[in-house]
Amino acid sequence: MSGKLNSALLDKAVTDILAYSSGESITKGGEDVPGKKRNFTETVEIQITLKNYDPQRDKRFSGTFRLPAIPRPNLKCCMLGNAAHCEQADRIGVPHMSVDDLKKLNKNKKLVKKLAKKYDFFLASDNMIKQIPRLLGPGLTKAGKFPTLLSSSDDMQEKIDEVRSTIKFQMKKVMCLNVAIGNVEMEHQQIIVNTQLAANFLASLLKKQWQNIGQMYIKSTMGPPQQIYF
Repeated sequence: MSGKLNSALLDKAVTDILAYSSGESITKGGEDVPGKKRNFTETVEIQITLKNYDPQRDKRFSGTFRLPAIPRPNLKCCMLGNAAHCEQADRIGVPHMSVDDLKKLNKNKKLVKKLAKKYDFFLASDNMIKQIPRLLGPGLTKAGKFPTLLSSSDDMQEKIDEVRSTIKFQMKKVMCLNVAIGNVEMEHQQIIVNTQLAANFLASLLKKQWQNIGQMYIKSTMGPPQQIYF
């Protein structure tokens, strides 16, 4: 399962990330670096540089993968729902908007932009999702936040957790990719497993798999990067 990642190197990288974020000193490049505990939960992300890849000529890739442990439990969701879904959202403390609420925005670009900025992702009932472009214009799509479908048989909390634990690798014009694979409140082993799965999944999307991966680092939001593959 660990693929091409050196498990001892990965283990030490995660240990150092967690130690640094809890305020302990770590050794980096032979020097002691004092850690610092922040007053927010730092995200742990994986940063990957590709090689032997031409973004202009080679096929662009895109893929999503659900990680077993939720990397970003604090992503804010808004339910664009029918009456039943709005009621359900209310019960589990999720912000929601009905068709009438969306109509009140009057396709005002500024208001739609503000809405897109306020939440990290949206869910929409199946009978609402077709109406979104008509009600809101292209604002959510432009922000890369077009809603995820929630059908009447889906469990809302389960769907929210699914979105929060799904990562996406998409090739743009640059050779660097980064995605959130954990946070510093997670167990050491959960971060390791999420990192291994994310790395293997990315390799599976590439033409020459691991031969297209140059370097790989993991780091916490405020911590120094730790190299796990070169």
